[in-house]
Amino acid sequence: MYRGRLERDLSLWVGKGLLGQETAGALLAEYDSRPASFSLGRVLMALAAVLLAAAILLVVASNWEAIPRLVRVGGILALIWFVHIAAARMLARGATAAAGGLLVIGAMSFGGAISLVGQMYHLSGDEQTVMYLWFAIATISAILFRSAAVTVVAGFLSWASFAVCLENNDTHWIGFDPWMAPVMAMIVIGLVRYTGAERARHLAYLLLIGWLAWLYTLYEEIAVALAFAVGGMAAFVLTALPLRPIASLVRSAGAAPAFYSFLVAVIGFLLLHIEIEDGWGLVVLGVVTLAASVLAIVLRGRDNGAVRYLAYATFAAEMLYLASVTVGSILGTSSLFLFSGLVVALVAWMVIRLERRFSANAQGERA
Repeated sequence: MYRGRLERDLSLWVGKGLLGQETAGALLAEYDSRPASFSLGRVLMALAAVLLAAAILLVVASNWEAIPRLVRVGGILALIWFVHIAAARMLARGATAAAGGLLVIGAMSFGGAISLVGQMYHLSGDEQTVMYLWFAIATISAILFRSAAVTVVAGFLSWASFAVCLENNDTHWIGFDPWMAPVMAMIVIGLVRYTGAERARHLAYLLLIGWLAWLYTLYEEIAVALAFAVGGMAAFVLTALPLRPIASLVRSAGAAPAFYSFLVAVIGFLLLHIEIEDGWGLVVLGVVTLAASVLAIVLRGRDNGAVRYLAYATFAAEMLYLASVTVGSILGTSSLFLFSGLVVALVAWMVIRLERRFSANAQGERA
């Protein structure tokens, strides 16, 4: 999809005389020489690694009663050493897909080894401790081998650890364990930046959002919902403003920080709508929600398609909600749409004027 847009843009620039045909061909050839973001072979290799790792875990779960303990422990440790040595050799040869699959098997085998030793020797401890240790080992493996595949495994283990925490505590806040979810999410984000596993960052952001949503279920207060809306919008504005060093960090992280921070704000507005059902408070909340949607489009609508479509959906849903709940007549609905249209038109006029001014200033600087 991106290659098609790039080819069309290059053809357009060549037609306008902005770019030479040879340069355009060289740029397109350089893009084609890059490793493909999607590789069927890598996907199949990852699926094979997951299936093999699942087979190992199931064998461990069976407890191998007929096999001596020493043989069982030695077998799982030998498997761990074998796959990591083989992965190192594959990396030295440049076979990153095969190395990633072997490292996934190794990371999963660590969990099997922990469970095996625990069930054989009846060691004290709980599932939460096992998940912490498993996540720590996967993190170390991802760092040592700079493996994007193991970073993904660590991302899923962070989710599994959070699920175990909720199950053990019956979804209540008990002790220090609930804090580990955001800590693990930040570790996964660090691994993403170190290993280049760009898609794994979504696991971390979604874990943070899930943790925040769980916090609301604990209290269900309007102050918590307001904190989500205000905090989300504040984080979104910070990602949009050219502030150093935040701007460079956001730019290197792509579109995700702006989208997920705005998503937190949208969730906060939704929770506020649940808490505020009528009266002038609902009208004010509706206007603020519409304004936040317009602000998101103004700040990030051009460069971030995910934010743009989320803002569109939020604006449309809010308009329909206000029309159905707060207005009782066709004339009132018409007035609401008229007022909203005039406000958005005014904002659009201001944005167009600012864009023209910025464009003129940029052209003057180049001249």
